[in-house]
Parts: sequence; C-alpha cells; structure tokens
Amino acid sequence: MAPSGRRLADALAAVVPRTGSPFVAELGPGSGTVSRAVARRLPGDGRHLAVEIDEGFARHLRGRFPDSEIVLGDAADLRTIVDAPVDAVVSGLPWSLFDEARQRAILGAVRDVLARDGAFTTFAYRHAAGLSGARRFRRLLDEHFDEVVDGRTVWRNLPPAGVLLCRRPISSAA
Repeated sequence: MAPSGRRLADALAAVVPRTGSPFVAELGPGSGTVSRAVARRLPGDGRHLAVEIDEGFARHLRGRFPDSEIVLGDAADLRTIVDAPVDAVVSGLPWSLFDEARQRAILGAVRDVLARDGAFTTFAYRHAAGLSGARRFRRLLDEHFDEVVDGRTVWRNLPPAGVLLCRRPISSAA
C-alpha cells in the first residue's frame, strides 16, 4: 500500500487539540505523513510521541521531526512507553495485517493510556470493509470504546480510506 496521503493524514490528526499542552501519541508513523499533520495542529506546548517498530523509519523520523519523541518500540507496549494520560492517539497501523490477539493487545493499550476525554483515530481501506478481518476490527473497536464513529471517506487517498473516530474508552475492568 502507498503511504497515507495528506488529506487522510489531516483527517486523522483532526483530533489533536490546538490549545493547551496536549500529549499526542502516534502509532506506526512510517514515513511521517501523519506526523507532519500532527505537527501542523499541535500547539507549541504540546507533546508528540511517535511509536515506530521499524528502526529505519524511526531513524528517518528522528531527523525529520526533532521536536517529537520518536520511540523505537511496539504499539502493544504503549502502557510502558507513555508516562502520562494521552489526549489523542492517532494510528497509521495496518490493522488488517494483524491477527485478533495483536489487534486486541494494541487496542487495549490505547484504551488504557487514553485520557477519559481523549480521542483515538485510525483508518480502514474502503475496499476491504466487507472482509472478515475488517468486520472483526470494527467489533473490537466497539468493545474498547463507548463511541465509534465511521467518519468521512477520503476518496483521494490511494486506496480510498475511511476515518474511524473513537471516544470514551471502556475500562478494562468493565
């Protein structure tokens, strides 16, 4: 697949607060298209932490975004990576490539680090929406968040992708 386009990146980063001192975590920043969108929205006192599993991408991102914290690590370990509640989590992870256990592990970590009034955005390719893995992922979102909104489709992305907005994490003790 191609990297996320600017329109998709901007739609994902729309949850980044523009005021205050927000803490934003990004999962799977890859080449940095979404990181750039986060940087455009994040106020001067904001904090951007990006978790990248690929060493080459992490090295590239450190050079490209010196004001961001680029962590070489696994998104499933987010609980041990962050040191405070996160106001927004933005994900470019390829969810359809993960089995259910991995999807659950990452979503559980996102749910657990997200501030009560925080938001999580990710995307799904529209052409794959009917596949069993995509339907399973959507059900898992409903298990982890009280509100899941199927947002607008970014038709000019290659391939077209729909933004998913999740709010009000459901406690793991629930």
